[in-house]
Amino acid sequence: MTFDIITIFPNMFDMVFDFGIIAQGVKSGKLKINIHNLRDFTHDKHKVVDDRPFGGGAGMVLKPEPLFEAVEAIKSKSESKDATVIYLTPQGKKLTQEKCEDLSKLKNLIIICGRYEGIDQRVRDNMVDEEISVGDYVLSGGEIPAMTLVDAISRLVPGVIKNEEFNESESFSDKADRSKLDYKVYTRPENYKGIKVPEVLLSGNHEEVRKWRTT
Repeated sequence: MTFDIITIFPNMFDMVFDFGIIAQGVKSGKLKINIHNLRDFTHDKHKVVDDRPFGGGAGMVLKPEPLFEAVEAIKSKSESKDATVIYLTPQGKKLTQEKCEDLSKLKNLIIICGRYEGIDQRVRDNMVDEEISVGDYVLSGGEIPAMTLVDAISRLVPGVIKNEEFNESESFSDKADRSKLDYKVYTRPENYKGIKVPEVLLSGNHEEVRKWRTT
């Protein structure tokens, strides 16, 4: 699966995707992540990507020209022609595990990271396929939500996590017990400062352990 991320702060992604499951997925060839600097799609010497909103109001708005050109340039590649374009915005539909599972089945996602007061409506109306929100709170831009989206989707792409049972037992998986987002976990030593691990976890009785974890 390929992720194409459009941002005005490409350095924010430095090293973030170089660790853990995402890094493993990239190394194995299951994932490909391309970071695109929106300023590379401008044509003035100052590489301006924003301007004041028509009608007045606070803040700045990302201009349509560089965003249109960025999406068009990415889609011009053979592997990206059918890519789904996602705009990360508080006005979007709330991100859920079910949505992540649906998106993980796609071949290519183009993710637009908003900034300031957002992006020109013409981009939203003509270039964006889906608008997604990662929660009801205010962030400075779409970069951190983009990292969240990529992380949540990547682990669901077949082959990225070698043991698929991990995904099946995750908190929001369809096969997981949703009544309990996570069960209590313990590791060695069995006794630390007089605080002991529950006996059932040491019993070797997997059925009793399962029951304990779901009550």
